[in-house]
Amino acid sequence: MSNAAKFSATKVITLDAFHHLLHNPMLAEDHSIVSGCPYLVVDLNQPPSDGVLASTQGTEKWRPNTIVIGICSAPVGALAEPTQALLPFIDVIADGAAPEFLLDTALSNIALQPIASTMLIQLLRQSLSVSVEQALISESLTYSSLQHGAEFLRWLRPKDEQAPDQPPRKDIDKAVLSERSGNHLTVTLNRPTKHNAFSASMREGLTEALLLARTDTSIEQVTLQGAGPSFCAGGDLEEFGEARDAAIAHLTRTTRSPGRLIYSMRDKIKVNLQGACIGAGIEMTAFAGRVIARPDAFFALPEVGFGLVPGAGGTVSIPRRIGPHRTALLGLSGQRIDCATALSWGLIDAIE
Repeated sequence: MSNAAKFSATKVITLDAFHHLLHNPMLAEDHSIVSGCPYLVVDLNQPPSDGVLASTQGTEKWRPNTIVIGICSAPVGALAEPTQALLPFIDVIADGAAPEFLLDTALSNIALQPIASTMLIQLLRQSLSVSVEQALISESLTYSSLQHGAEFLRWLRPKDEQAPDQPPRKDIDKAVLSERSGNHLTVTLNRPTKHNAFSASMREGLTEALLLARTDTSIEQVTLQGAGPSFCAGGDLEEFGEARDAAIAHLTRTTRSPGRLIYSMRDKIKVNLQGACIGAGIEMTAFAGRVIARPDAFFALPEVGFGLVPGAGGTVSIPRRIGPHRTALLGLSGQRIDCATALSWGLIDAIE
């Protein structure tokens, strides 16, 4: 089934109607998640009429507080110029180049986790228009809010029932290793038996290593890698739900942020990826100046499926590499993409 055919039973509006909606606050409110509209589908195949464009140019836009999916039969780059002008107001584009399985799962996640899905889109809408630091703060505040929301608590409940009040196991070895050779620092994520699941201890160790590289001007190159079969399989699920104070959790994330440190010295950081690069495993590393992956690497942003949004910088780093439309599709679906797709999108720089 084509991507467009998925919406045959759904009300699909024209670009003229969508353009009118963008300039009418009452219509924008009607098409809102709080009004029971989890997403809106816009037909991009027929350009907007000249009269509609001319009558409303330069006026204030009222973006609906819901996910806007644009469907088209042609590749998005081949769309007419008037349609191209409206693409910044589309959140997800389902054209012939969009992998069908990603859109299928995205629609399922939107139905199951509408609040987290919508808040992800809210973050992506503003991410590229503000500084990296501002965008990271917005992401963290959103993540903290969702940690105490109904969708995440619903996902968390079965986990708590299976292992109530069980403290996470302590690592036997250091979670992060650093080795210096001349002006080169190699930093290794070191929880191989856990596929380098990103824990609080790993965040602290990585932050300390990156702070050293940031403050020691004699370090000219930094290589970030992971021990074992995977670079990083995402957040350590054993620690999910431990943050009971949303404000403290937010301040910790923004104060001890590996992604922000990687961004601050991106020109001298190279990342070597393999195996699972999930959640934090691609979110923080996408800030690096050079990202190289082995052929077995794969990538995913699963957080919306938990009732959350990416919390390690993914709504900031990834759209700066692949754009907000593809980031939205990746984040809403939670599905993995392979190395070839990641390279073609620009998420990584080379396969070696």
